[in-house]
Order: sequence, then structure tokens, then C-alpha cells
Amino acid sequence: MSIDIPTTGVPTGRDDPAFPVLHGRPESGWLNDPNGLAHVDGVWHVFFQHNPDGPQHGDIRWGHVSSADLVTWRAEPVALAPVPGGPDSAGCWTGCVVLDGPDAVPTAVYTGVGAGGPGRAVTLVATSDRTLRRWQQEPEAVTLPPTDPAVSEVRDPFVFEHDGHRYAVLGAGHPDGSPQLLLHGCDDLRAWTPLGPLLTHEDPVAARVAGANIWECPNLVRVGDDWLLVFSLWHRDGDTHRLDGVVHLVGDLVAEGPGLRFVARSGGPVDGGRTFYAPQVLAADGRALLWAWSREDDRDPAEVEASGWSGVLTFPRELSLAGGTLRVEPAAELLALRREELGTGETRETRERSFEVVADGPAALLLAQDGGEPRLVATFGSSGHARALVDGSIVEVFEDGAARTLRAYPRRGAVWHVRGAGRTHRLGEPAQEG
Repeated sequence: MSIDIPTTGVPTGRDDPAFPVLHGRPESGWLNDPNGLAHVDGVWHVFFQHNPDGPQHGDIRWGHVSSADLVTWRAEPVALAPVPGGPDSAGCWTGCVVLDGPDAVPTAVYTGVGAGGPGRAVTLVATSDRTLRRWQQEPEAVTLPPTDPAVSEVRDPFVFEHDGHRYAVLGAGHPDGSPQLLLHGCDDLRAWTPLGPLLTHEDPVAARVAGANIWECPNLVRVGDDWLLVFSLWHRDGDTHRLDGVVHLVGDLVAEGPGLRFVARSGGPVDGGRTFYAPQVLAADGRALLWAWSREDDRDPAEVEASGWSGVLTFPRELSLAGGTLRVEPAAELLALRREELGTGETRETRERSFEVVADGPAALLLAQDGGEPRLVATFGSSGHARALVDGSIVEVFEDGAARTLRAYPRRGAVWHVRGAGRTHRLGEPAQEG
């Protein structure tokens, strides 16, 4: 995947053996939350929080990649950028894309952060043509900063429909207080009506599985006969904060006054790894597809700076519910990445950057660096069958309907070791073969 982004001397990520070449990210710069997932005229679009100028969070824009098959990704121009002096002058933060009106106009609804910082963030709108490459950012805010002293931050709008009306759910909370999700009516995307909380920490299921100070990056989609709510957990931690995982709730939407309330029946984590955060879910063509940000995990900051990149999006995953239990599987299209078999048997080695392990029983993945002893990265397969997809430094394990996102950083000459019964395949884009 070729990408034309000026790097001003920053080393390109592909020079780094830990760089994930199949995950559709720019070759340099910072990446975090996926935004604005859309399927338009047969093309999948994934936007994301991006700083093309370095591997640090700052001056956030919406990066953009597209794909016709969820396998081979094309780099697109930056979609949204801070407008000097405008309400998003400090960053175009997380949001979604809606196909609006009878002409299904692609419309981005996003958090604009200006000079006042995240506590004074607003919701903004931008429109595009059907290519989603050229955007017109509108200066008028459709939501304003919070006035409730119990809520100091509101962000990350996600738009959904229910009973013939359109609503938006936004993450909210206070660094020293309690989290909540706020609801707005938005049949007209330029005239929003506050409708109060959709969910608070007083919900008993949420209180049990979703402790936090701020709930952010909410998603609400219909899966079968149930509503699936996914959001991320932000915790104050002394003078800083920690990103403490992602949870899902399964439940119902019930009318409450002029708005709605989400009533949870069950819930739990979306992913068992500690680098998985801020996913977005796209409901399209009868499917619920998810991408998330996998942040760097204990990598030496000097290595991050030298590599010129930070952050990766997961492979697309398909969500389903079985008896009210969330199941997470790799998107079926990813089988097209599978190339030749690298080996079978109880012990296998590979120096490939990208490969898949299909385990038929208990298995382990280890990484040996600089001629040293292999160190354990992951175990899987205890249920009898599992898949582990490795691309540079990101390891995605799928077993029995559950997922784990892990990071391990191979250096030049590193050797991956696979122990346990199963098969190993190289992974590669079909277009690169031949």
C-alpha cells in the first residue's frame, strides 16, 4: 500500500520490523481511535485519529484509508484538519459518518477541540461527496460544552436510529466524578436536542463491569433482536489518567420522557488484551464490524521516535450475539490473506513479518531476539481450536468467540517460535502475489 505523506525526515515505518504492513495505516505518524466507519458504493472507508507529523498525539486530524474487500487498503488524503481560529483548532477528534437525507450525503459528525481544550469541546459537522475524499467543514457547533458541574467532558458522538427517529449518544463524565452517556435527538443533523442521560453508573450491570470516571467512544448498534452498547473506560490516575479497557452491554432501549434509556441485561469486556481501546462499530449489510486502536505497549520511547510511527488499527472483526453472549471473530474476508503453509508439527519457526497460526490444541507463541532464548508472547488453543494473526508487532488471538489484542516488538533478525499442534501460514495481500 503506497502512501504519499510528507515525513520531514521522520523514518518511514516500514523500515521497522515491528511495523504492521497489512493493517492499513500510514507509514509514519501517530494513530489512535478509528472514526467514521462507512460502506459507500461498495467501498469500505475507515477514518482514524492521526498526526502525520510525528509519533505523538497532537494536532489531530482524520486520516483515511479505503478498501473494496477489507483485505487490501488504499491510502486516502487527510479528511478533516483543524481550522485555525475555529472550534476545532486544537484537533478534529472522534466521531462517525452518517449517510444523510434522501441523497445519502456522507456527513461526518465529530468532536471539535478548540483553544479551551477537551472540557470545552463541541460537536461539528462536515460533508463530502460519494468518494469521501473531499470534505467541507462547517463552523457552527451543533452541541455546546456542558453546563452541568457533574459533567466536565462530553465527546465522541455516535449516531443511531430507533423507531423512525435519529439519535446521537456521546461519552461523558468528570475526571473526579462519575461517568455517563448522554443522548441527543438529531433527526436534523444541524439541530440537536439534549435528551438527558442514556446510561449512568446507577445501572447495576454497568456499575459492575464498567467502573470509570469517563465513558468515551460509545457505539450503539442493533444485533439481531438486541441492542449492543460498546464503550471505553477512562480513569483518573493521580495527576494523569489511564485507558482501562472496553466493555459491552447487551440490553434494551426503553422510552423515558422525551428520550430513551438503555437498560442492560448483561455485559463484559470486548477484548482481553490491555492495548485494545476506543473501537468503533459499523452496522452494514446485516453485519456488525469492529475496528479498534491498539496502542504501543511498553515500547522504549526512543524506539518509537526512531521508527516514526505509533498506534495501529486492529483487523476488522465481526460481532454477533449467541444467547446474549458477545462473540468476536475475525472478518471472514481475512482468509484471503492466507498464503503458503510455513510448517506443521509441534515446533515451528518463522522469520516472516506477517503470519497466522491455526492451533488444533494448546499452543504457544514465543519471540526470540538477538540470538537469545524465546520469550512467551501468548498461549491459546486450550478450547481445542484457535487462530492467532501476527503482523509486525500486533498479535490478535481468537478463541471460542473471544479476542485478545497483544503487542510484541520484533527487531531485525528476530525469530518467532510456535509450539503445539497446528499449522502456520504466511499472510500477504493478494495483489502483492505473483
